[in-house]
Amino acid sequence: ETGLIASPERLLALMGRSKRLVFEILWSEELGEGHAELTQRVDTSYAAFRRILEHHYETTLVEPSEGCLECFDWLRSTGIPFCLTTGFYRKVTDIILRRLEWEILSIASDEVPKGRPAPYLIHRGMALTGAEDVRKVVTIGDTPSDLRAGRNAGCGWTLGITSGTHTREQLAALPNDGLIHTLAEVKDLLS
Repeated sequence: ETGLIASPERLLALMGRSKRLVFEILWSEELGEGHAELTQRVDTSYAAFRRILEHHYETTLVEPSEGCLECFDWLRSTGIPFCLTTGFYRKVTDIILRRLEWEILSIASDEVPKGRPAPYLIHRGMALTGAEDVRKVVTIGDTPSDLRAGRNAGCGWTLGITSGTHTREQLAALPNDGLIHTLAEVKDLLS
């Protein structure tokens, strides 16, 4: 819609990151760093993306991933604090949470100085949940930037989940503390 061209493989490599940053990266690759039209092109593409994404989540079926609700229930029953971190911005995060009817602590990428793979989403989650020791934090994600953020934050465990956007092979190639297929496996790992 805005003239930006990116392969599905390139988009997959950028999954999990702040969506605005993705447009900055892609337009910089296409136009060159510091191009006079860079900011305008990023703004135009990001605005179109937001409109399309918000409409999508307002009108398309939104369902929790396999094992998600069971994992949340178990964490709550054991008193383990948790939060959702996302590369989405607050407005679309709220649309998704409302559609799922979830009341859950969440942090969106536009609420921290820099999104993944920077550690700020995780550090903010620690602050909001009262966690004091990053070595006792478990972070779980389905993208390379999720795994990098966990490492950058110094988390005790950084787990990849293979039922999301990336395959077991893609996530296994990155530093991690284990791979799971669904969130239902979290209970056994933490028990």
